[in-house]
Amino acid sequence: MSYLSPPEFVTKMIDAGEAKVFMSTRDTVIRAYMAGAILALAAAFAVTVTVQTGEALVGALLFPVGFCMLYLLGFDLLTGVFTLVPLAWIDKRPGVNLRSVLRNWGLVFIGNFAGALTVALMMAVIFTFAFSVDPNEVGQSLGAIGSDRTVGYADHGAAGMLTLFIRGVLCNWMVSTGVVAAMMSTSVPGKVIGMWMPILVFFYMGFEHSVVNMFLFPSGLMLGGDFSVMDYLMWNEIPTVIGNLVGGLAFVGLTLYSTHARTGVTRSRPPVAEKVNTSAKVNM
Repeated sequence: MSYLSPPEFVTKMIDAGEAKVFMSTRDTVIRAYMAGAILALAAAFAVTVTVQTGEALVGALLFPVGFCMLYLLGFDLLTGVFTLVPLAWIDKRPGVNLRSVLRNWGLVFIGNFAGALTVALMMAVIFTFAFSVDPNEVGQSLGAIGSDRTVGYADHGAAGMLTLFIRGVLCNWMVSTGVVAAMMSTSVPGKVIGMWMPILVFFYMGFEHSVVNMFLFPSGLMLGGDFSVMDYLMWNEIPTVIGNLVGGLAFVGLTLYSTHARTGVTRSRPPVAEKVNTSAKVNM
């Protein structure tokens, strides 16, 4: 069968986290760079479709194509390693410790940011004819997104920061569910369908994804968005990263690990009562 049971795919999650910890610096950065770049292209595509059709649902329906491509190519997103890599440490895999987990997170962050920034620059060139004219309609929309989702949060103070954090939590709850759903199947169609559904939910609902934002906000700054680099870092990227970490690890990684890896197989069963034949008589 192409479907794996929960104990089987949770074991795959732990194995994947362990493999990522021991991956070379070169491979980790290359794979993260490509993941950031592909996801950024998918975000640019989704925004373009939304602007041209006027329907946000259409853009959200098509955005997961980027996530599916990068997953099938074996590239790494920060949101995914937030969920998978700590499981190898928690499972006490040999050689995996907190330092190695943080090393992986740091390298993936750098790679994702570099890839997303590369595409942000390329798309800004396209939207402005190499900065020789004002941004087109899509470019203006990217600038507006950057302003609304930085200064827009800041205008609400602590309530805005909490909202931003919760959106980050919910985002990686969905994104990491997509990562896990891909592990449930051994067929490409099964993996794609499993990934597509939760990614659609996160994008349409406007949740905050740290890697998507590595494209949206730098491109917004290049395209005249009314916010600053500090606004981007303090009122989006940093709280989003923290929210993504909490959402993926708490609501996906640890919940699945605790019930399917640590206790699922060995859970206790009620004792079987002995059958007594009351109709039988013993002759003394």
